[in-house]
Amino acid sequence: MAVYALTGFSLVSLLSFGYLSWDWMKPSLVADVATDPMEKSLPPAFARPPHIIFILTDDQGYHDVGYHGSDIQTPTLDRLAAEGVKLENYYIQPICTPSRSQLITGRYQIHTGLQHSIIRPRQPNCLPLDQVTLPQKLQEAGYSTHMVGKWHLGFYKKECLPTRRGFDTFLGSLTGNVDYYTYDNCDGPGVCGYDLHEGEDVAWDQSGKYSTFLYAQRVNKILASHNPKEPIFIYVAFQAVHTPLQSPKEYIYRYRSMGNVARRKYAAMVTCMDEAVKNITWALKKYGYYDNSVIVFSTDNGGQTFSGGSNWPLRGRKGTYWEGGVRGIGFVHSPLIKRKRRTSWALVHITDWYPTLVSLARGNLSNVPGLDGYNVWPAISEGKESPRTEILHNIDPLYNHAKYGSLEDGFGIWNTAVQASIRVGEWKLLTGDPGYSDWIPPQTLTNFPGSWWNLERLTDGLRKSVWLFNITADPYERYDLSDQRPDVVRTLLMRLVHYNRTAIPVRYPAENPRAHPDFNGGAWGPWASEDDAEEWEGMGEPLKSRNKKKKCKICKLRSFFRKLNTRLMSNRI
Repeated sequence: MAVYALTGFSLVSLLSFGYLSWDWMKPSLVADVATDPMEKSLPPAFARPPHIIFILTDDQGYHDVGYHGSDIQTPTLDRLAAEGVKLENYYIQPICTPSRSQLITGRYQIHTGLQHSIIRPRQPNCLPLDQVTLPQKLQEAGYSTHMVGKWHLGFYKKECLPTRRGFDTFLGSLTGNVDYYTYDNCDGPGVCGYDLHEGEDVAWDQSGKYSTFLYAQRVNKILASHNPKEPIFIYVAFQAVHTPLQSPKEYIYRYRSMGNVARRKYAAMVTCMDEAVKNITWALKKYGYYDNSVIVFSTDNGGQTFSGGSNWPLRGRKGTYWEGGVRGIGFVHSPLIKRKRRTSWALVHITDWYPTLVSLARGNLSNVPGLDGYNVWPAISEGKESPRTEILHNIDPLYNHAKYGSLEDGFGIWNTAVQASIRVGEWKLLTGDPGYSDWIPPQTLTNFPGSWWNLERLTDGLRKSVWLFNITADPYERYDLSDQRPDVVRTLLMRLVHYNRTAIPVRYPAENPRAHPDFNGGAWGPWASEDDAEEWEGMGEPLKSRNKKKKCKICKLRSFFRKLNTRLMSNRI
């Protein structure tokens, strides 16, 4: 009964929270590209390689943009998307590191060893050094490359840093989340350090500046000092709107009527980020880049619903393989697009940006075989069919196995206890534990009730390890067809088996106490020597199993530093 009640509520709410149309009568924040004189004179191939601006936001929910019906104000994003191409069949990964690694390498995380969790600050781990990155390919094509914002692809040795992986300049944080003003990050009680870097140095002098503004200002400075006749690639990975929920007071005041405090702060952060994008767009126009530019906007994963985000009407949240965790906000804005002002339903995945952008830059892809991404520019610019027909969302052999999964449930070819998900055509399959599975409306009310959110999960799914949905007909994942279509289940399981045969071992080494900021001048940064790097290179043994080896030298070293850290903390207190 609880299931039907919740489903009924959700369907009614879906209508009441329906997508709203934008008011086209308001003046645009960016130029009307339809009247751009370049539009009629553009040759079939670009006269010169375009400037590429890739904007990635952190933890922004699918619902949390104006053109998806949100009550959060995002006028810049709305207009850029409306005047470009909205990607409404666009997929990302459910958490930070996987999305960023797939963007930078064009490969599924099973092909880089990063298929489990994120890279944690104290792990001797980073994006594999044998991977040729997107900025490296653009450098080969003659581009100046710059990164501003959140890295989160490892930093335990200098070779892992952004400036060693293809970026000419870098301003941002290396870890997963920092204070927006102080840039402090704590990876557990007492394990805190400063994390804002300029190139390979700690940027102590920038403390106190709100990161969203700081990053937009840096992009402005880069554009002002570069020659617009030379191609440039800028990767803007905003920290916003990841926790902690912090925003300048004037933005919070705009949402003072919102009763839910987390949602109010979160909304302020989204709007602040939107204005930062406006300033970047303005700089592109001011300094002569805009007419030959391509702006790509993408979120990195689903919103965290308990921290103000909303993925409504999709199911699930950040960290899950439901649509709410993996379907992203995405659009492309450019005067170079042939068919503008439209919505595209072409299947696109975050790995596709690598070959797409390198191809736009007239770069060479012949020496990077085995990419999982496709060149989707014809689908975006001309409305052609997407070359992509399937997406491997992931296979994670280390994630907690589902209690009721088995090889028998997987027709003897796949252990359904293993967390995995794949999309083939209109069908989507999930096995193992996909994660928190409810539909959560935007939290706009004071003390919004949370007890009923779990009703559907409590009554449906406790004894399941296989789900099948027709995503085209059922994008909200309400009707599990696994029992009705065992033939489709088997077919998709075979695809998982195929991909799993190509997977490399998981890279998820144990944390090392030498990474503690107290041993690095109070800041997070590279800490491994060359000898250490050789010792740990390629180590992929799970953290849990490695912690059992109490007699190893590293374990003894860890024990020593724990005791030392305890003394240091005692002195602080």
